[in-house]
Amino acid sequence: MSKQLIIAEKPSVAQDIARALGGFTKEKDYFESDEYVLSSAVGHLLELVVPEEYEVKRGKWTFAHLPVIPPQFALKPIEKTDDRLKLLTRLIKRKDVTGLINACDAGREGELIFNFIAQHAKTDKPVSRLWLQSMTANAIREGFAHLRSAQEVEGLRSAAVCRAESDWLIGINGTRAMTAFNSKTGGFHLTTVGRVQTPTLAIVVEREQKIRLFKPRDYWELEASFGCQAGSYAGRWFDEKFKKAEGDEHATAFRLWDKARAEAIKAKCDGKPGQVSEESKPSTQLSALLFDLTSLQREANGRFGFSARVTLQIAQALYEKHKVLTYPRTDARALPEDYLGTVKDVMRALPDAYAPFASEIAKQGWVKPNKRIFNNAKISDHFAIIPTGTVPKSLSEAEHKIYDLVTRRFLSVFYPAAEYRITTRITRVVDEAFKTEGKVLVNPGWLAVYGKEGVKDDEDGTGGGGGAQLVAVQPNETVSTDDIVVKSLVTKPPARYNEATLLSAMEGAGKMVDDEELRAAMAERGLGTPATRAQIIEGLIAEQYIHREGRELIPSAKAFSLITLLKGLDVSALTSPELTGEWEHKLSQMERGQLSRPEFMREIAEMAREVVERAKRYESDTVPGDFVTLSTPCPRCGGVVKENYKKFACQACDWSAWKIVAGRQFEINEIETLLREGKVGPLMGFRSKMGRLFNAEIKLNDDKQPEFDFGQPKDDGEGAEAVDFSGQEALGPCPKCASPVYEHGMAYVCEKSVGPEKSCDFRSGKVILQQPVEREQMTKLLANGRTDLLKGFVSTRTKRKFSAFLVRGADGKVGFEFEPKAPKAGAKGKAGNGKPADGTDAAPAKAGEEAAPAPAAKKPATRRRSAES
Repeated sequence: MSKQLIIAEKPSVAQDIARALGGFTKEKDYFESDEYVLSSAVGHLLELVVPEEYEVKRGKWTFAHLPVIPPQFALKPIEKTDDRLKLLTRLIKRKDVTGLINACDAGREGELIFNFIAQHAKTDKPVSRLWLQSMTANAIREGFAHLRSAQEVEGLRSAAVCRAESDWLIGINGTRAMTAFNSKTGGFHLTTVGRVQTPTLAIVVEREQKIRLFKPRDYWELEASFGCQAGSYAGRWFDEKFKKAEGDEHATAFRLWDKARAEAIKAKCDGKPGQVSEESKPSTQLSALLFDLTSLQREANGRFGFSARVTLQIAQALYEKHKVLTYPRTDARALPEDYLGTVKDVMRALPDAYAPFASEIAKQGWVKPNKRIFNNAKISDHFAIIPTGTVPKSLSEAEHKIYDLVTRRFLSVFYPAAEYRITTRITRVVDEAFKTEGKVLVNPGWLAVYGKEGVKDDEDGTGGGGGAQLVAVQPNETVSTDDIVVKSLVTKPPARYNEATLLSAMEGAGKMVDDEELRAAMAERGLGTPATRAQIIEGLIAEQYIHREGRELIPSAKAFSLITLLKGLDVSALTSPELTGEWEHKLSQMERGQLSRPEFMREIAEMAREVVERAKRYESDTVPGDFVTLSTPCPRCGGVVKENYKKFACQACDWSAWKIVAGRQFEINEIETLLREGKVGPLMGFRSKMGRLFNAEIKLNDDKQPEFDFGQPKDDGEGAEAVDFSGQEALGPCPKCASPVYEHGMAYVCEKSVGPEKSCDFRSGKVILQQPVEREQMTKLLANGRTDLLKGFVSTRTKRKFSAFLVRGADGKVGFEFEPKAPKAGAKGKAGNGKPADGTDAAPAKAGEEAAPAPAAKKPATRRRSAES
């Protein structure tokens, strides 16, 4: 009997399909029934590579072998998932398998994963496409009843492959060309660039440059207090003849740039009577549109501080694992026009907490055709994120927050507009005008879904609550001017990007667009797609082009150098968000069959050639840029030190220092500290020739040149030098021998662990797994046996951040202790001190090295492992 092979993207989805269709028996890594064989990938199984005959064996980091534009690409199995690829290839080639069903996620990535597998297997068996917007059992069965043909998604397949190949071409050629340029004068300076990530970085750098160049200006405002029969009210002076001048973004009708004029108006109006005129008019405000992924990420970042990546992970779990939300990787904010019945079914099935709102919507008949909500022209392959109607069970706190956000947005969009009465009152005192505004909520409309919170806030900051009921002024009543205050204020620089505002800027290709419907119209020309934007931001952080400080995203010195280089070489394709947004728009056209794959790839190949040629033809080793003059003098002669593209150089003598050391670039404040104090650190993020990350202090040597100081002088063994701790305050008693513990280079050490009479071996790193351990925390560890919860550890294996306490073990060693997790069904076993809960040994790191990564949470008990370094 012939069978169809179903290939899902992940094992969990394969299990859902097996449950929904029924009749399957479980083999080792696949399921089988009378009609189907069912298995899955585990994400990407193959990656693009240059065919062996075209790849350069030596000299890939020189201009001699650039650009790299192979006539075709090859596929290389990803080593860690090779077994799964072999399984799928074997299943594809089974004689009884006569066709394939692509059940990977409904988007570009899912299309790419499946097609790479099919290409690798060299199969010509016919392919059908399962297209799921929801992961409920009914939706899965419905999807199988309406499978799409391969031809229907051919545009999506072409766009997926083009996106992968274009990212490869621009990434490889750009990175090799910029690295070759930066390495011309010696050393190896890896300089990574990307088709989407670098223009995104340019947005952040441009904003930071505006902040640095910003010069604050003093201005004054006048605030008056007026008295009337019914009470008092406040008013602000404004210039009735004000017109916005071009080039002065800070000018408003309320601001005075001359203090003397402000004081003169105060003197002129103080104590004088005023006459009142006012205008009152109704105003309405519609609810925000349904969520797409980017707007959900913005909202979750603004409300809860969730990163874009975390929001996507939660939304994916709510879709895939809990089945309570529809497909999240969407750029649509509308629903299909034939979805009215589905929406009514979903409303009836929502949890009890939302029942009053769902009942009101049903009672009033508010689910009806409405192009703002149901609009086929506003959706492509996916529609807006809404609840599925499946009642959620066992959601984490973060999952509940995202579910609640989506569900309330879903309900609110069917409610009528919120209605306000907006009153504008003008009080004239001796020909000077003062404005007072009041905004009163008359009918909450959709705000009822949010309660008091909704009145104060909504996604776009327009909220609705602002202002208040004004005290009444009788017709022709004269009011008294009881007080006038001159307020002295200063203009502020533009705000730094956070993830919410950067996502908006990416969506609008660098243009900050506040109006959500206009922003939606521009979205096809944005940077990246909703599904990739979080990954792009995380990639910039991982490459240390951007630092995340609180909610702010701050570009590093490395970021400024890269953008300076690209602008100096006039490589506009990698610095222009608008231009790169155009490439994304063309990929969207390709998905709809409006642009051919060869045409797009010709343009990308030409872009890669241009990037290489501009770097290759540039004659100088340095490039012009907006560089700083250090406030700290030359350590050798006291002269002025200026920054250039590659160095910090004295203008009076021959002293200079490279800006990049061991793959890490000095920040301006770090080099200032080094020159002023002779040392700086510990600094994180250096990379050895073998590619290993390490941390170190930097000090000036006898020749006033920077060099590494690992804090490990010859302080033990034969010929050891005595260490003088007399100028330091001890942090606490050694947990092994009770002697005092002091700072020593990159570590906290027992005074008995160094010097010729060494008798103890206690030493703990100042940086463990990229988490700085401050003096205060080490003091707590020595005194109380544990630090506060530290949230910046980074696993060396998975590269993911994790949180842990540092604890003092019974043997005096420092280890990790993890927060207790809720027990899972069937969980057994207990954690032991000094080991992870699963019983595996955790070898302590040596001084100057990082400890092993934290294991995944498996047990409910508090878990510990070694973190000593």
